[in-house]
Amino acid sequence: MTLSLQNFNRTLSEAEQLLACFETLNNHPELCSYDVLKKASLIMTLTAWETYVEDVVTEIFDAKFSLIKGSQFGHFAEKQLHERLKFFHNPNSNKTKKLFEEFFGIDVTEQWLWPNVLPKDAREQLNKWISKRGEAVHRAQLDTTQPQIIKKDELEKCLRFFKALAQATDKALAVI
Repeated sequence: MTLSLQNFNRTLSEAEQLLACFETLNNHPELCSYDVLKKASLIMTLTAWETYVEDVVTEIFDAKFSLIKGSQFGHFAEKQLHERLKFFHNPNSNKTKKLFEEFFGIDVTEQWLWPNVLPKDAREQLNKWISKRGEAVHRAQLDTTQPQIIKKDELEKCLRFFKALAQATDKALAVI
């Protein structure tokens, strides 16, 4: 298990704690609406994914290219990586695929396979969650009669999905 996956799991547990807070506080609707906790948990989960990808790419880059570190080519390669990561926002399946292909020659998205999920399904689901995060971050929900951005059961699925996705990614990267 990479250090990046360990950090991801720690961050994801904080998103799970937010969901637990929602469950506890939601039993007291007289206080106020706690749907904001679900929204925050969604945002935190997707932020954890983005951070995981950036961290694991850096971790593997440092290990794989340690022999050229300090050389002119090593400095060039590091600069290229940092430039790519600087603009690596909303890491959908295509951006993630391109990043790993460019630096390690692997289509990591083809390894996103676990029980009941094929790589194509994982890519589609990741893209949907990235889109949902965008809605949560950039769209204020002014009409309280409309359904919330994310329901509790959806958030639970989201958390399970990203745990499995990060584990599948880590497993795929163990061979490079």
